[in-house]
Amino acid sequence: MSINIVTLVGRVGGDPDIKYFESGSVKCRLTLAVKRRTRNSDEPDWFTLELWDKTAEVAGNYVRKGSLIGIKGSLKFDTWSDRQTGANRSAPIIRVDQLDLLGSKRDAEGSMADMSSEHF
Repeated sequence: MSINIVTLVGRVGGDPDIKYFESGSVKCRLTLAVKRRTRNSDEPDWFTLELWDKTAEVAGNYVRKGSLIGIKGSLKFDTWSDRQTGANRSAPIIRVDQLDLLGSKRDAEGSMADMSSEHF
């Protein structure tokens, strides 16, 4: 048995990067800052998220820098050859299957009771 499930809740580090393909597919890339549950670390961990098709369109329409979101997906590695050195490189990417809009930064600064939750 093998399991590859990643669940994260955090704030988006920048506006979505959306790409539309001739095939009709839509791809969105985001960065997500997630605080660790330790008391001695104020620095967040940063994750690169990749969303496709309807989930990517929802992110493009509703997610902005500072948005609080929850995601569920799987870990994968993008690999490429470095243009200058020819060395093989890789970077971890979270392939998002589920996106939850948990509220905007403005909502979080206001009342927590006013925060809405939507699931896509």
